[in-house]
Amino acid sequence: MTLAIVLAAGSPAASLPAGDGTALVDRLAAQWRAAGVTDVRFAADLDELADLVGGSTGPVVVSGADLVAHTAVLRHLVTSPVGPTVALVLTDPPAGGRTTVREERGQVVDAGPAHRLDGEATGIFGGAVRVGRDDLPALVAAARAAATGRLADVAAGHGDGGPRVEPPGPAVDQLFTGLTAQGVLVFAQRVRLLVAHRVDDESGLSEARAAVAEVDEDRAELRLSVKEKDDFFTTYFVSTWSPYVTKAAARLGLSPTGVTMLSVAFAVAAAALFASGGRLALVTGGVLLYLGFVLDCVDGQLARYTRNFSAWGGWLDTMADRAKEYVVYAGLGWGATAAGVRYGWALAIAAMTLQTVRHMTDAWYGVLHDEAARRPKAVGTGGGGIGDRLNAASTKVQADTGSLSYWLKRTVVFPIGERWALIAVAAALFNQRIALLAVLAWGVLALAYTGALRTLRARWMWVPVLDTLDATLHRDDGPLAARFPVARRPGPLVLALLAVLPTILVLLATWRYGEAYPRWTVLLALVGLLLAAGGAGAAHNGPLDWLVPAALRAAEYLFAIAVGVIGQAPAWLIFGYVFVLTLHHYDLVARLEKRQPAPPLHAATLGWEGRSVLLAVAAIAGIASIGLATLGIYLLVLFVASVVLAWFVRPARVPAGAGRSTTI
Repeated sequence: MTLAIVLAAGSPAASLPAGDGTALVDRLAAQWRAAGVTDVRFAADLDELADLVGGSTGPVVVSGADLVAHTAVLRHLVTSPVGPTVALVLTDPPAGGRTTVREERGQVVDAGPAHRLDGEATGIFGGAVRVGRDDLPALVAAARAAATGRLADVAAGHGDGGPRVEPPGPAVDQLFTGLTAQGVLVFAQRVRLLVAHRVDDESGLSEARAAVAEVDEDRAELRLSVKEKDDFFTTYFVSTWSPYVTKAAARLGLSPTGVTMLSVAFAVAAAALFASGGRLALVTGGVLLYLGFVLDCVDGQLARYTRNFSAWGGWLDTMADRAKEYVVYAGLGWGATAAGVRYGWALAIAAMTLQTVRHMTDAWYGVLHDEAARRPKAVGTGGGGIGDRLNAASTKVQADTGSLSYWLKRTVVFPIGERWALIAVAAALFNQRIALLAVLAWGVLALAYTGALRTLRARWMWVPVLDTLDATLHRDDGPLAARFPVARRPGPLVLALLAVLPTILVLLATWRYGEAYPRWTVLLALVGLLLAAGGAGAAHNGPLDWLVPAALRAAEYLFAIAVGVIGQAPAWLIFGYVFVLTLHHYDLVARLEKRQPAPPLHAATLGWEGRSVLLAVAAIAGIASIGLATLGIYLLVLFVASVVLAWFVRPARVPAGAGRSTTI
């Protein structure tokens, strides 16, 4: 249940007429109800607001009485999926007493009077904020402090002994300043295409109402369902017509999850056609792959258009994207092998491994940037060094929307739209082998480009992001790694990278000598791999330690491939085992991005080192195929069981009124 509190204190607009015989404050309350809020209350002052918040068990929306906006703007704030606590941010010029904000990567990293932000403000607080359940104590503290003029105490965290601060302006602005001063993670919701303004008098109210009336709300919402900034292929070859599909899906009553499943079906059909071969099948497969990608975009657009968000839907979309892409790789590998290409499956395995490692670096670099944004003082300490210059150049290019440099920057990283387009065109015009080779070539280029630039920027930022999270979980360490002696030198990243080298050498030797290569040499790769376990208990506070999860994924995947090759396991079985591993690891990343807890059965997955030891034993015993199949099935069963437990069994046991929200 969501509670909305309209706080009129300090706002001269509270008693303004709304034009329909009611006061503006009453009109705003009616809009909150129309936006989906279950309970709307009025607070005469901050103390009363604190009392109301103290009795709430779910998210709380707080707004001033001076906001004039489309109801859709309020609904977007109530249902925003970006995080538990979200604030409305406007581009209106600063007005007396109103709070200005500075944003980075969609987060409000500073808030206060315009003079304090010293020209760095990116917008003004829009007079409305949705506060997640876990942040309600901070909201109460901010309200109490603002009511007594002790906001400085809240910011400093030193009780009642500090100086009194009496910020001017509406109470809702004082409240928001106090909330952000406590370090609460607040996401920013910008208003685009729709209208929202804060008003002070009847003249401003009339102008704002006229601006609202000029915009077709439903049409704007449909356009808003498309991401503001997307990649080149998606922008010009999908988003130009996908909103019509989104509108049709909404009229048919389809859910975003249903559209996701349709997208998966199209991708699986394309994979089957790629596997069967023949020019007609390849062309048809390319068309189906394109249509599947359109549906992949539509599911998100439909969620935004209908405001039908859920943590389950977000997780499923992430997992489905990766699973169907790798199913397509399998179809290409199968088809290439059937067409006489000796290393068809090897190309598919290489493409999947490369893409997963790239995704891991992408995900953790995003986490690094988000953490840096929350700690702006840690950024810029390079004193104008190369990292500082790269950051400034990147910001400049990103701001130059639509320019050649902008599109080159977005395209060179090989985003999903470009990958699917490349596969569809290469398979339709050439064959499966060319499609896989093209994916590998562009993927290597993208990894080199992003790896080099991100390494330089990360050294400049120096944010030990893994130490802010459960490093053991995201390293995917098992019980064996926990018992290894801690090696603080040369550091966890170096150990993880060193773990990759022996496996690569064994793979190269196996490729060179074939069946004559002895099985016991897998122990050499295992010993090198287990070196990384020494970093399990070490501090991950180096500037590049965010790369550790990706390095460990590469080491484990390559080791599994080496076991399969040395043990002469079927190539499709090796692909299948690595595919199951990617599901397990993408689950961890998706939960990280969606702020979900660890998988319920994670401890039973044995960790990367435990799985590798079992595979090594199987290889030496001459039963590598049995080992890969058995362990792969075991991990797949655990994955499915974890999904059922996490998303269906345990949520169903949450008692009514416990505050569980479907919007995050």
